[in-house]
Amino acid sequence: MTDYRKVWRAKQDEVNACISASAEQEKLVDLPQKVPGITRVSGPFSVEGVRPEELALGEDGKVFDPTTNDFDELGSSNVDGYIDLMISLIKKDGVMFLGNKRAEFATLEKVAGKSFHALGSWKGREEGVPSVAVVFGPQYGPINAPMTVEAIEAAKGLKEVTDLVLAGFSFDVAAQERAKEMDSPAFRIHLAHIRPDVSPGMQGLLKETPNSQLFTVFGQPVIRLQPAGDGEYKVEMDGVCIYNPLTGEISDTPSKKIAAWFLDTDYDGRCFCFSQAFFPDKTAWEKISKALGDSIPEGAFEAFTTSWPFKPGKNNRIAVKVIDPRGNEVMAIKTLNP
Repeated sequence: MTDYRKVWRAKQDEVNACISASAEQEKLVDLPQKVPGITRVSGPFSVEGVRPEELALGEDGKVFDPTTNDFDELGSSNVDGYIDLMISLIKKDGVMFLGNKRAEFATLEKVAGKSFHALGSWKGREEGVPSVAVVFGPQYGPINAPMTVEAIEAAKGLKEVTDLVLAGFSFDVAAQERAKEMDSPAFRIHLAHIRPDVSPGMQGLLKETPNSQLFTVFGQPVIRLQPAGDGEYKVEMDGVCIYNPLTGEISDTPSKKIAAWFLDTDYDGRCFCFSQAFFPDKTAWEKISKALGDSIPEGAFEAFTTSWPFKPGKNNRIAVKVIDPRGNEVMAIKTLNP
């Protein structure tokens, strides 16, 4: 191994010397293009998400996942402690819906041997009837489609259950799509984000506040796909809708209240690559206008709810990712007409 490293190092030094002697040098920083009359607005930001699984190379030359999100393989004591913690938190804090409407549990008890983890009832409904099933996603990873389908089918097997709360730190796209497909007026499915600092890996960082919003339900984007002529399409963003289990009503968040939405005009089902981005929340732009001492034309905001025309890609499918007023992320997928 030592001899190999010496040979490799010598070869690498030879390659670096060749590049240094022959290649043209180009500075990639400190060369901004100046455009007179335009003020550039930017600031620090971060992109956060659940880290994807690391893959390993097996002896047979095939790539495999050395980790698991299966509760049964994580150790019963660890899983039981995690589930007990989640049940105690959601029972105490309830579930937050759009418009700061909180749904609290009258009862919520742990269930063993099922594809969901707890069964209970909402306050303000028939409190003696356990009509709400709750399932919690993995401690380290997203809720996926198989887990979603299994929980939905198990909950639907109980006639008295009318609501299913899927609570997770993140949801993959397939899980969101399956939940949307299997949702119905007789059986409502609520996808609830668990606040990141609830994770056992961040123990001790959870803030004790009376309005902590540990579990927040996000809605489904309402989009319309419209022909734009010459074989092109455009997307109309109408907002986000969400079902309130206490009143039985479906409430809408208008598109102008959405923080941001992004469009992938050729979604491959694996990776979201945004090609268009829109920020329709007028209040956010008003703050920027004040800071710059300028104003934005009123009509400019109308364009933020309609995409630019685009041609279908090879996958013949689009995806729209929406950031709702509370920062939750939700996605919608549509197939273009052949």
